[in-house]
Amino acid sequence: MNDICDRLDSELAALFPEGWKVPETLHRSMTYSLMAGGKRLRPLLVIAACEAAGGSREAALPVACAVEMVHTYSLIHDDLPAMDDDDFRRGKPTNHKVFGEAAAILAGDALLTHAFYSIVQSSRKHGIPADRVLSIVEDLAEYAGPRGMVGGQVADMEGEQGLTSLEQLEYIHLHKTSDLIMFSLMAGGRVAGCSEAQIASLRSFGKHIGLAFQIQDDILDLIGDEAKLGKRTQSDVKQEKVTYPFFIGLEASKREVERLTAEAKSAISEGNFPDPSRLHEIADFLLARDH
Repeated sequence: MNDICDRLDSELAALFPEGWKVPETLHRSMTYSLMAGGKRLRPLLVIAACEAAGGSREAALPVACAVEMVHTYSLIHDDLPAMDDDDFRRGKPTNHKVFGEAAAILAGDALLTHAFYSIVQSSRKHGIPADRVLSIVEDLAEYAGPRGMVGGQVADMEGEQGLTSLEQLEYIHLHKTSDLIMFSLMAGGRVAGCSEAQIASLRSFGKHIGLAFQIQDDILDLIGDEAKLGKRTQSDVKQEKVTYPFFIGLEASKREVERLTAEAKSAISEGNFPDPSRLHEIADFLLARDH
């Protein structure tokens, strides 16, 4: 996977087409967070899904970059004082701590908008049929918007210990985290020309590993190493946020991560993909991760 991450970094570093005039502060603020490291999970899933179905990595790269832009914008905004008020992200000062709140907000806005430009390049540069690209754009608007990630963020912001139920917590995790992971897999499948049955298999895989990923985050917030995580631990406790360990305990939460990972693998097996090995590898990596 390192070779894919290196290629993604090269593509993301060349954020804008040659000749575009973008204000220097905006450019620096956008690239500061975009190139701050991280697992590159979502773009990896775009490429892994595409290649599992026999599609072209090159054609998937613009979509992979787009989803990383959307994810990064969400982190920039999530860290703002009006939301989670975090000082560090991936071991570095958060965007607003470096560039100020106004620049951070605008950098997030710009990354979100530029993501849609990037998706279109899979058609312009690599010949992916326009109807597939249209479906990818439609999916991103749905899964990252008010019905998806943003809706999950609002529910998370409003969630409070003693008031939020386990069912409501699952809604938060499914939309705040799983939706963009589901989109990533579906988008890779669409680039490769997957059938609707295969897209459904990828969606199910994404739903399960996305929920497992967020529960693992809840666990690591309690017992993780701040140096490895690159951000504060115990932040959920301090903010009295609801988490899976709060509801069902630490050990039961660990078992739930294992169960969801197994269900994800089962879902992807039903898609009859030529080579789903990398998707299985990513699921196993997420199960074992400590940061």
